[in-house]
Amino acid sequence: MEDFFYTRFYCRLNSTYFEKNYGMRQLFFYAGLFISISTSAQITGFEKSGGTETATYFEAIKWYKDIEKTSPLIKIKEMGPTDAGYPLHLVMLSGDSNFDPVLWHKKNKVVILINNGIHPGEPDGIDASMMLVRDIIKKKVMLPPNVALAFIPVYNIGGSLNRNSYTRANQNGPVAYGFRGNAQNLDLNRDFTKADSKNARSFSEIFHYLQPDIQVDNHVSDGADFQHTMTLIATQYDKLGITLGTWLKDKFEPALYKKMHEKGWDMVPYVDFETTDFDKGMQMFMDPPRYSSGYAALFNTISFMPETHMLKPYKDRVRSTYDLMQSFIEEASTAATSIKQLRTASAKEWQERQTYPLKWTIDKSNYSEVAFSGYETRDMPSEATGLSKMIFDHNQPFTKKVKFYNHFISGAEVKKPRGYIIPQGWFEVIDRLKLNKVQMNALKQDSTIQVEAYQIEDLKSYPNAYEKHHKNYDVKLSTLQKKVQFLKGDYIIYLNQPAQRYIIEMLEPGGDDSFFAWNFFDAILQQKEGYSDYRWEDIAADILRKDPVLQKKLEEKKASDTVFAANSRSILNYIYRNSPWFEKAYRAYPVYRLM
Repeated sequence: MEDFFYTRFYCRLNSTYFEKNYGMRQLFFYAGLFISISTSAQITGFEKSGGTETATYFEAIKWYKDIEKTSPLIKIKEMGPTDAGYPLHLVMLSGDSNFDPVLWHKKNKVVILINNGIHPGEPDGIDASMMLVRDIIKKKVMLPPNVALAFIPVYNIGGSLNRNSYTRANQNGPVAYGFRGNAQNLDLNRDFTKADSKNARSFSEIFHYLQPDIQVDNHVSDGADFQHTMTLIATQYDKLGITLGTWLKDKFEPALYKKMHEKGWDMVPYVDFETTDFDKGMQMFMDPPRYSSGYAALFNTISFMPETHMLKPYKDRVRSTYDLMQSFIEEASTAATSIKQLRTASAKEWQERQTYPLKWTIDKSNYSEVAFSGYETRDMPSEATGLSKMIFDHNQPFTKKVKFYNHFISGAEVKKPRGYIIPQGWFEVIDRLKLNKVQMNALKQDSTIQVEAYQIEDLKSYPNAYEKHHKNYDVKLSTLQKKVQFLKGDYIIYLNQPAQRYIIEMLEPGGDDSFFAWNFFDAILQQKEGYSDYRWEDIAADILRKDPVLQKKLEEKKASDTVFAANSRSILNYIYRNSPWFEKAYRAYPVYRLM
């Protein structure tokens, strides 16, 4: 009925124009067309199916484009490309019909970015967002004047197009859904910093275009059976700094839990059953920057990953996602002033720090308690194997207090430099820095500059591929001060800029998700030159005659290592590595620190 009265008003407002230019027959035709568009745009496929089906990529985009025609509160922008060949779309909602994020921030609106379908087999957010957008437009849900919303309707388009009914074996609906891997078979929730996909690069552009205060990335969990429909991952508090992180933990997050309880959903922090022993307690999810929440934290954005429980009916999962997004809006409006002020304070805190943490470990001395509602387990015979299987017994529910370890201790801290210098030849890294709005100054002429340089002394690498890489870890470094000749066009990156945390995290080789960890600098780990023994014999002998210090070290090593002393190849290689002939680029990390 509401749509009917709106359509009558629209037609009456424009009847003179239509009658003058097209006649009454065309007027009724266009009125009917408008009614058809307005009506069809109101009901989602999820609702038509009774909560058993999810929208396809094409259905979702068409639905948003249709509903855009009915309201001035919504604008759809076509953004950057994806690996699947289709662009990302950005759905923007603002109560004043202004869709400029710069003006949003000038007006002190809290900007919330909601990402859907990063794993298209977990489509709850896709359908929940469609209904929420409609209900905001229809004024069934209030969009406060101090909040602006932006949605990515479907992020992993390639995975969404790879539709099936079997790849989520543990999940209770919907009938059909997309696949976790994207068009490159990448897990996009591990790609926010390495940005192997066009999706991730386009996401970076969207993120910095919006500069969101809050980011929400909707998911569905894997794991055990329990009573809760919705679980939640918040940004690791310590990564947001003392001021913002403490406020998130003590104020904003508890308010979300309260609102969800009032809406009929008792949330619990995300439960990783592979690492959880309830007798020892639960641990907060560790989110390095490869994940959306860890990435957002580098820019002092508060981030959440809602994880609905896979075994709950799809209808309930979508409804709880809807209610949680509504709760984000409500609480963001209430806390708008605090959010803006505390994000500014957090950025200042990190700018003033003289050391920067690259690793985090759980603090076992600090915990809170959560009420966890689960099911007791028991064993019974398995029809599939003929052996014993473990089941969660729904006839034996329980609720108990569980220790929740939600603080981390920083480690592997590095002294913050004034800036970094990166030679222009490492363009893959430079391109990613530019995507993230890193301010860089190109040298105007060849220059010799005093720097602190890293040497890679040792490292380990994954034996098997992980998201297209054999990741480096456990990196051992040595440092030296030296003068380096740089070329015109090489880049100086100073740290007195908003992207400071991202720069440090990505350019320090010891970082868990640094560009070095993700193999972008692996070319330095291979020697490019060598020698032939018969030729090097004479040169090595001459080097030893002219370098008595090296001669003495060699004799000492022979005396202490009989295996070495009996291997001519090892001896020649030792001389080579300690001579001016050995290539200086080998394991020399090519990003330099300005102290």
